[in-house]
Amino acid sequence: MPTVLLLAGWRFFFYANEGNEPPHIHCQKGDAEAKYWLIEELFEAVEAHAYNMNAGDKRIVRRIIFSHFDYILEQWYAFKERMQ
Repeated sequence: MPTVLLLAGWRFFFYANEGNEPPHIHCQKGDAEAKYWLIEELFEAVEAHAYNMNAGDKRIVRRIIFSHFDYILEQWYAFKERMQ
């Protein structure tokens, strides 16, 4: 479960056992958590699920994802390559 970012109390990470899912990022802060699909071609992050997150939390998380979009994708592909 490598952590790729720690910002504003949010931990952004990947799970190692998710098979062949497309690029995505998990985030967690306390008992709040979410998963966002990353659509590289559209520079978009689509919420897959979110628990115990209010609208403000979601705005903060999306802002962080977009601010580090290329870095997160770079880490995703490097992680997937290491897992093969």
